[in-house]
Order: sequence, then C-alpha cells, then structure tokens
Amino acid sequence: MAASKGEFKKWSRTAAAIGVLFASLPVASRLLLGVWGFPQAAGMSVISFTVAIYLYARSLGRRLGIPDGAAMLDRAQRLVSSGKVRKAISVLTQTIRLDPNLWQAYEYRGRLRFREGDYWEALKDFSEAIRLAPEERHLYFWRAQVYGNLGENILAQRDSETAHRLEARQTTGPTDADYF
Repeated sequence: MAASKGEFKKWSRTAAAIGVLFASLPVASRLLLGVWGFPQAAGMSVISFTVAIYLYARSLGRRLGIPDGAAMLDRAQRLVSSGKVRKAISVLTQTIRLDPNLWQAYEYRGRLRFREGDYWEALKDFSEAIRLAPEERHLYFWRAQVYGNLGENILAQRDSETAHRLEARQTTGPTDADYF
C-alpha cells in the first residue's frame, strides 16, 4: 500500500528530529562529559536532513528529478495537437537546452518551424539534427524541402540525392566502398 501525503509529512518531521538529535550529540557530549564526542554525528545529521527534505517533497506530491527528453517530446506533441504550436516550439527549445544531443527535438522543432514558414530557423534545426544523426535519411528530405522553399535548388538536389543514397544503402546493406 502506498503512503499518503500526510504520512510522508510525518516521516519528514521524524527524520528532521533525528537530524537535530544527531547534530546535538557533540554539544551534549561536551557539556555532559567534558569532551567533544561522536565525530560521525555530523554525517548522520546530514543524511537525516536529506531524507527529511526528500520526504517533505514527496508529501507535496511533486516528482523529483530532471524531465527526460522523451517526455518533453511527448508534451510538445500534445501541445501541437491542441493547436499550441508556439508553446510546443518553446518546450522543444527547453528540451534542447537540457539535452543538446537529442536530434529528434531538433527535427520536430524544425518541422514545426517549417510548417509555420520560418524556413531559416527550420534550416538550422535540420542541419543540427543531421550533424547529430547523419545516417537518418528523412532529415535530408526535410532539409531538401526547406532549401527548395528558399530557392536553393542545387542544395535541395544535393540533400535529396544524399537521402536516396542512404535509403539505397539501408535497403541493400553496405557496399565495398563503405569499407575501403
């Protein structure tokens, strides 16, 4: 059976009281015995206070930890579904700040910016996604579309050819040229 918020709050107060007890042991030893004793008491006090803080946070019902990229991508998708594209772009920007190697966040933000007509920013996102995941052929297709909308037909053609080459390689497997 899971603990209730009230129980977490009680345990938090108990852990804090234990922390105070451990913190006071060296002083009590000095006053009552005339010597500083209990050298490990400070460490035990810190542990108790850490547990108290954790339990108090649990009593508030908040989750501790850093949100993961997959959860944030999912949140962005839900925002887009509800028509909040600008907010989704903001969530993806935050996702990228937390995990700058998550190429999927660059891709999805690029797709949203492309849809919004912000081609230069979409180009930056697709280029960064390609830098992080150069074997993902669909990224080249997306960037080719951006280049085409910007009138950069030669660059669009180059990316389209790269995407087709990657597609053929994934279909047929590696060639001798891949090893030499």
